[in-house]
Amino acid sequence: MNRIQTLNNISPQGLKFFPESYVVSPTTETPDAILVRSALVDTDAYPSIQCIARAGAGVNNISIDKATEKGVCVFNTPGANANAVAELVFIMLGISARRIHHSLDFSRTLADEADDKAISEKVEKGKSKYTGFELMGKTLGVIGLGKIGVLVANAGIDRGMNVIGYDPFPTVGNVHYLSGKVDLAHKLESVLKVADVISVHVPLSDQTRNLIGAKQLQMAKQGVILMNYARKGIYDDAAVLQSLAEGKTGAYITDFPSKALLGQDKVICTPHLGASTAESEENCAVMAVKQVRNYLEYGIVANSVNFPVIEAFPQESTRTRLVVINRDIPNMIANVTQVLGNAGLNIQSFTNASNGKIGYNIIDLEQDLPADLESDLRGIENVIRVRVLRFLGK
Repeated sequence: MNRIQTLNNISPQGLKFFPESYVVSPTTETPDAILVRSALVDTDAYPSIQCIARAGAGVNNISIDKATEKGVCVFNTPGANANAVAELVFIMLGISARRIHHSLDFSRTLADEADDKAISEKVEKGKSKYTGFELMGKTLGVIGLGKIGVLVANAGIDRGMNVIGYDPFPTVGNVHYLSGKVDLAHKLESVLKVADVISVHVPLSDQTRNLIGAKQLQMAKQGVILMNYARKGIYDDAAVLQSLAEGKTGAYITDFPSKALLGQDKVICTPHLGASTAESEENCAVMAVKQVRNYLEYGIVANSVNFPVIEAFPQESTRTRLVVINRDIPNMIANVTQVLGNAGLNIQSFTNASNGKIGYNIIDLEQDLPADLESDLRGIENVIRVRVLRFLGK
C-alpha cells in the first residue's frame, strides 16, 4: 500500500488516477510520496518519503539538495501549464499596450454622471489620455526557450511581431517546436538592445537570480516593457523601479506583487495567476500523479529535477526489480554487480543513467531477492538508497 500526502489543493481529476489501493489524503502520515503546488517542503520532515511531485514547473519551494542527499526523487510537470501562462502573457501585454487598466478606472468614474449624454461627452474628452500602441511590428524578446517560452515566441510571430529568443542551454525537444521566423540570439545583450518587450521564462536558480538588473536595463531600449511570468527574483525589482522612475523602462508587468511594486503607476501586478486555470491545474495534477505512480511501482524516472531520466518497464518474467541510487563516482556499477554475482544471482537486465551527481540503476531479476542482499547493497560506500520492488503476479 502506497501512502500519498497532498499539500495544497490538487485537482481531483488528477487524483482519480491513483488506484484504490493507494491512501491519498492531506493528513496522510509517514507518506511515501508528496504532491504539492506552492507549499514549502522540507524533506527532513518526511523520513519515509520516496518522491515529491510538484504540480507545476518551479521547484524552489522544495529542499532539492536535501532530497538528493537522501535519495528522494523530485518531479515537476514542465509544459502542463504552458498554455495557461503563455495566454496570460499576451492578455496582460495587451492590457498594458492599450492602457486598459487605466481606462477601466476612468470608466468607473463615469457612474456618477447624470445621463448617457453626459457620459458620452466625458468619454470623447477623456479617451485621448488612454491612447496605446499595437503589438504588430514591435520586437518581442523571449528569454528562456522552454515549453512556455516557445509558446510565447510563436504567439508573438502569430501577432505580427518580430521575435528574438535567447536560451543558453536550449533543448532539442523544445526548439523543434519553435517557429522558423524566430531569430535566435547567442547573448542576452543581443535581446536587451533590440526588444520593445522582454518576457522572461527561465527557472529561478543561482544563475538566474537578478538575471535582469541595473546593468542589463541600461542596455535595454528606451521605453521597454518588462514582463515576469516566470519566477520572483529573476528581475531585480529595485533596479526595475529605479529604471521606471528614470523613464528608461516604460512598464513592468509581473505575476509577483510586493509592497514596493504595488501602487506604482507603471507597474501591473497580477496575484500569481500564471497557471491558475482549471485546465492547467488538471493537466499538472494528472502528469504529477502518473509520475509518482511510475516511480513508486516501477522505479521509472521522468521529468525529475534531481535524478537522471530512466524509463524501463519490467518484462513479464521479471520477479524482482532493484533500484540502486548512488553518488555518481567511478566503479559503482562494478561494486553493485559484484554483490549480485557473489550471491549467485543472474541479472535479467541492468539499466543505468547518471546526471553527473546521481547514478540511478535499475536491475531486474527473474528470482526473489535473498533476505540479506538488500542490506549488502546498502552497505556499499556511496550508495544512497536501495529500493526493492517485487512483482508477485508475474
